[in-house]
Amino acid sequence: MPTPGAGMTGFGAGPNGLLWRERGEVVDLSGLGDVFAASSLNPLLAAGPETWRDAVDAARAHDGPRSDVAPHLPFAVADYIDFYSSLEHATNLGRMFRPDADPLLPNWRWLPVGYHGRAGTVVVSGTDVVRPQGELKGEGDPVYAPSQRLDIELELGFVVGVPTGPGTTLGTADFERHVFGIVLVNDWSARDIQAWEYQPLGPFLGKSFQTSISAWVTPLALVQDARVEAPQQEPPPLPHLAGGRDWGLDLALEIELNGEVVSRGNARTLYWTMPQQLAHATSNGATLRTGDLLASGTISGPEPGSEGSLIELWRNTRFLEDGDEVVLRGRSASVELGEVRGRVRSSRTHT
Repeated sequence: MPTPGAGMTGFGAGPNGLLWRERGEVVDLSGLGDVFAASSLNPLLAAGPETWRDAVDAARAHDGPRSDVAPHLPFAVADYIDFYSSLEHATNLGRMFRPDADPLLPNWRWLPVGYHGRAGTVVVSGTDVVRPQGELKGEGDPVYAPSQRLDIELELGFVVGVPTGPGTTLGTADFERHVFGIVLVNDWSARDIQAWEYQPLGPFLGKSFQTSISAWVTPLALVQDARVEAPQQEPPPLPHLAGGRDWGLDLALEIELNGEVVSRGNARTLYWTMPQQLAHATSNGATLRTGDLLASGTISGPEPGSEGSLIELWRNTRFLEDGDEVVLRGRSASVELGEVRGRVRSSRTHT
């Protein structure tokens, strides 16, 4: 249950302007004009930290009309990067698939491993997921068929506001000057498609069919009281990734499947923090764009029942069935993130 006093807090977008949600009430901000009259958060994202602070103050003080409009995707996603930042998740999968070797590959403790996802298939919470079809390893030759190992990944994402130019590299101290806020993310995953395709270039069709995010983006300013020291890193990272360890987030996380909570964890266990992820993503001079979405990768904890994916939770024995509904939730003592909800539909017939 939500912590007493907490409530979903953040900015969303409706057809006529921005929305603000706090403690269950949704307020129409379009009457404030300027960036609030846009049907996407992107103009606000691009405006920078000073405007972000003013916008939060204005939203919380605004006694405007209550809204019953269903919010849509809150911002236009420019690029999407997915990381692999949970030590427990990486270890669990490594032990599962490489039982006779070190579960962590040699680079894992030196950099936040990641891949570029597909921005065009990021959808808002409440959107059904159609079971993907793909090439699967058969008994002999591969076959093209619906995935039988459809999975979820409970992740924390952050949304870029202020862009960078070509060749610019950012350090961990630059995080709050470029990042507007956070969302929950469900990176739906077809494990059987992924297992056949991913070597040697990594995830592709097993991940690209759909990624779901919350309809509400929670500004960084509202999760400051959730900040904690992240777990110790050994060995220490190289200088360009040093710092950002005070950006662990004490956010309680849960996965609900068909009305039953099947996993409870916490984002504070992440080995690589969001500032380190951002620094790594730009360390080669790659540009940031307003609306970039960067996600943590699956967040799993050290205790049984805190796994952030079904492949870990059920040890590769059970996956999602058609009709299953998944809801991801996250909260601190004072703020509840927007939930991420999705129901599985059967595959579309191939023609």
